[in-house]
Formats: sequence, structure tokens, C-alpha cells
Amino acid sequence: MRATEFEFRYRSLIIVGIYFLALSTYGFDHENVVRYAIDRAVGQGAPNAVFLRRAIFGVGAFLTFLAASFRTWAAAYLQSNTVQDPAMHLDAIVADGPYRHVRNPLYLGAILLACGLALLTTWQGFLIITIGLTIFMLRLTGLEESKLEVTLGESYRAFCRSVPRLWPSLKPRLPSGGIAPRWSQAIFGELHMWGFFAGMAAFAITLRPRVAWWIVGTAMVIYIVRSYVLSARRKKTSLREPHKEA
Repeated sequence: MRATEFEFRYRSLIIVGIYFLALSTYGFDHENVVRYAIDRAVGQGAPNAVFLRRAIFGVGAFLTFLAASFRTWAAAYLQSNTVQDPAMHLDAIVADGPYRHVRNPLYLGAILLACGLALLTTWQGFLIITIGLTIFMLRLTGLEESKLEVTLGESYRAFCRSVPRLWPSLKPRLPSGGIAPRWSQAIFGELHMWGFFAGMAAFAITLRPRVAWWIVGTAMVIYIVRSYVLSARRKKTSLREPHKEA
């Protein structure tokens, strides 16, 4: 299950497209998946329905918190342009921080985020996000790991034997490599993830869709703008670099 080079290069656009496709299901189904499930489980107008809604959205907020935490932790051990770079980085293995517990903490964070934000959609949108994005993350993981194995050989195979792919181990599987985390760049780079968490948390407390969508929408705009700025910087740097003669 490997993604194509096209999928990897345009992964950010594909991810955004999956979310928008899920949200578009509100065009023909106006019932949120959580309300849909509660109404059928305990009945419409049940006395504990509001509590159940807050509890379920609270779980969604917790999932987005875990997603933001994993991704920020992972980004602290990467170069600032690596996470959003459309090119694949195959020059070395990062085996510090969360990478001592799980090989793909960024993709794990993306899956956790999908499971949390999917609660804001219809039941059709919930399936599109949770199934669609999980499959897409597995495809991206398969492509990256196959490329790393070819490039790095036995050292990467030994890393794979020690560290699980997506289900993190509680105990670190490798000794610390002594890399100093860069928390400021990580927090800035994953600011949109913390925006998603804030939106889910606000909705779990208030149950007001407008509050959640304003915060989540702002986080999405931050993500898109940041991706555009980084892309522009990469193109500018590329143009400044002298071309090597063949």
C-alpha cells in the first residue's frame, strides 16, 4: 500500500480536499454524526443527551490534543522545512524524541486529528475522513518507508525492527541520540494543530457550531497560508542557488 510520487508531493492539498469533501455532505444531510448516533442510541430528547454530546466531543478534543502533541514533539526534532516540504527527505534516520517510540509520529498525529475532527461532520463525512485519511496516511507511510529502506539499507531495516510503525510503545525502543529539540519552530510549525484542538475544546464546552468553525477555519487558513509561504521560500531559494554544470 504505497502512495505515488504525485500523492506525496501534493499531500497537503489532498488532505484539505478530503476534509472539504466530508464537510460538503452537509449539503444533503444536515445532521451531525454525534447527534445522529445519540438520537438512535438513547432517543431524541433524552435527558442525558446534552451530557453525552459534550462527553463525545470531549473525546474528540482529547484526540486532537494528542495529535497536536505528537506532531509538535516530532517537529521539534526535524528541520523547520521538513514537515511541509513536498520533497521527500531520505538522507538520515531521526531516532530521537517520539521517534524512539514510533516510526511515524507525524502520520500518527494526522490520523488522531482525523478521528477527532470527523465528529464535526455528518455520518457520511465521518466515514470519509476517518477511513479516507487513514488509508491515505498508510499509503504515504508505505512510500516513505520503501524509499528509506532502499536509500539507507540495513540501518533503516534495523530501525524498523526496533520501533513500531504507527502504534507507539510506552517505553523507548532506542537510546537517546542527544538531539536538542527546537520547541519554538515546532510550536510555530504546528500552530494550526493547536487551533484545531482549541476549536474542538470550545465546541465540547459550548456546543455552538459557529464557535468551533470559526476557530477551526482560522487554523485551516493558517495552515494553508503557512504552506504557501514555505513553498514560495523554497522556490526563491532554489532560484538563488547556482546551477551545476553537467
